Amino acid sequence: MDTQLNHAPCGYFSITAEGLLLRSANQTLLQMLGYESPELADRHVESILSLANRLFFHTYFYPYIQLYGQVKEMYLALRTKDGRDLPVLMNGVRLERGGELFIDCVALEMNKRIEHEKDILRTKTQLEALYQATQEANVRLEQLHAEYEAKQQELLRLNAQLEALASTDPLTGLRNRRFFKDSLAELLAAYAKNGQPFSMLILDIDHFKKINDTYGHPVGDLVLSSLAALLRSASGSADIAARYGGEEFAVLMPGADRASVIGAAERYRAGVEAASWEGLRITISVGAATVSPGDTDETLVNRADQALYASKSGGRNRVTYGETER
Repeated sequence: MDTQLNHAPCGYFSITAEGLLLRSANQTLLQMLGYESPELADRHVESILSLANRLFFHTYFYPYIQLYGQVKEMYLALRTKDGRDLPVLMNGVRLERGGELFIDCVALEMNKRIEHEKDILRTKTQLEALYQATQEANVRLEQLHAEYEAKQQELLRLNAQLEALASTDPLTGLRNRRFFKDSLAELLAAYAKNGQPFSMLILDIDHFKKINDTYGHPVGDLVLSSLAALLRSASGSADIAARYGGEEFAVLMPGADRASVIGAAERYRAGVEAASWEGLRITISVGAATVSPGDTDETLVNRADQALYASKSGGRNRVTYGETER
């Protein structure tokens, strides 16, 4: 497992899609549940679920992910080694690796958030009572009000942290597909309202499956993380770089026209080709597109995707611009 993923600030585990057997878990999850790594190997996922949530898992989570391929922001309670229930916010996605289907899950611990919400409610109740009290109580009221504000700020900070984790790809640190889709919808709305232009590109690592098959997934993950770092450093301050899925990445470029997005795509392509990859030859194929009247998220993404396909069909390691049909 990649070191960054192993020590990410959220729990991660992978189970087989058929037998629901635990295949891997990062160190963060093990610490959350109080287990050592060998103790969870090949155990059924029910072993880390509370009794009530086992039924919820089998009647909602598993059927839903089998039908749609993913589950977002579901509240569950995991069972720790010493029998405690641990509330978490969990995302899951079904992926294929090595010819076998797995369900990869990310769990964000909710204890602190719940405790802060309870603290705020408790403090609010005390405040309402103290408003009717004596001068001495008024002094205490000021103190409680300060505590209330501090707890509220802490809750805002925790909410912001949870939102950041929910919108970030844990392997690469880039924005995830969900955040990309939301940002694309906002840019389309701004374009429809005031004509503010923007462009996007989709890029794909050439022959990535061969890299995984030849050198293994740890090397593949390192290539993905390194490419993400290159994208991050080469992107403009307003650009939104995201992991779109697997070895595909996408970049939204507010204000960019046809010439700008083609130039940026070529810089990305040339930068990847020129980078040092520890003896590997890594290149990317890129498809670019610019918003035009009548575009939806589907039509714009499809135009960029078709351009990417043309780049790969044309020999890879190249940029293709998706022209708008006249």
